[in-house]
Amino acid sequence: MTSLSIPHQKPRLYYGWIMVVALAITEVISWGILYYTFSIFITPMQESEGWSRSALTGAFSLALLMNGIAGTYMGRLLDRHGARWLMTLGSCAALLLILAWSAVPSLAALYLVWAGIGVTMAMVLYEPAFAVIATWFIEKRGKAITLLTFIGGLASVIFIPLSNRLIEDHGWREALVILAVILGSVTIPIHALFLRRHPHDLGLLPDGVIAGEKLHHTIHLERSIPLKIAMEHASFWWLTGAFMLSTFTGVAMMIHLSPYLVDNGYSTTFAASAAGAVGLMSLPGRLVFTWIGDYLPRRWVTAFVFGLQPCGFLAMVTISGEHGIMLGIGLFGLAFGALTPARAALIAEYYGSASYGTINGMLAFFVTFARAIAPVSTGIAHDAAHSYNPVLWGLVFISLAASFILPLAKPIPHDKEELSSIEITAG
Repeated sequence: MTSLSIPHQKPRLYYGWIMVVALAITEVISWGILYYTFSIFITPMQESEGWSRSALTGAFSLALLMNGIAGTYMGRLLDRHGARWLMTLGSCAALLLILAWSAVPSLAALYLVWAGIGVTMAMVLYEPAFAVIATWFIEKRGKAITLLTFIGGLASVIFIPLSNRLIEDHGWREALVILAVILGSVTIPIHALFLRRHPHDLGLLPDGVIAGEKLHHTIHLERSIPLKIAMEHASFWWLTGAFMLSTFTGVAMMIHLSPYLVDNGYSTTFAASAAGAVGLMSLPGRLVFTWIGDYLPRRWVTAFVFGLQPCGFLAMVTISGEHGIMLGIGLFGLAFGALTPARAALIAEYYGSASYGTINGMLAFFVTFARAIAPVSTGIAHDAAHSYNPVLWGLVFISLAASFILPLAKPIPHDKEELSSIEITAG
């Protein structure tokens, strides 16, 4: 470990926090429109166009698959060039593709549009935002991730009910035009004007240290592990497997929750409200469990979070009525909210920031494969069984497996790390 003595002070407001808030706003809109609202459009598209549920969810699965494939390339671009223009171009493409979705004349056109939307997901959702945080924060990274994902967790709370209302008032095609305008008018200028490449560009070190006044503490710049070494260690694959299983169950539940409730006799309004409640419950999940992970071993905290998912599914299938639904949604929402920041924090904690985009992109590729097959495989299982109850029991066992696998992912021993750990002593 190399040691440098650098006099410094902290500015009144670190620009990294400005970017976190800016990204939080764009993540709310991007996740809300590109991801969460799809489940609300399934029923009206099915009724209007006659496309089957499995065919519709197949388009969403294709998008998630394209997201994973594109994510490996986008991760390398992030490490080399930063997020500013990548996210700006992604928002421009998303605007055009949502407009194209509103005018699709056939199922084939829908698949083509959603393949493109999948690529834009890799450009504007959490992966590039987390790469920004990994670059601009070290000691306060957990707080930055918590703030970003806490605000971002409002995506489903806002856009699921909003989309349902827009569909009721204007029809699904015009609703998409309105959503496209919202996305483009907010996210494009924020990405273009607020994002910066590296704190060095502003004369800063991570967490906001600048030349100037003396401070009496030491800043540790973390070690950084390249992708090759990460993939040679078993922990990467245990981590990947656990998040694949947990992501599969989370996505399957989110996409099929509204149709599941409607099939069981609940109104579309209740179904939309229940789906939005998942996002609402995700907020304390993100806040509490990310904070606890700063003080307790994060992999054990994450394993506990994974264990909340099967508890939620069990509540929904064993407790009748709205009480069982809301209890299940509450437990599932807590876990669903903590899932994304836990993955971001674990990757940064285990592998550092220098290759964060590349490693996160590779792990996201495998995780996205699980995310991609979840909607369509769940739809096929539903069509075969003519019921969601067997599907929910399957999700119970899959999510239990995730909670048992995750603790096997341990940090790479220090003798495997690449030389990139520096200690900077202020004063």
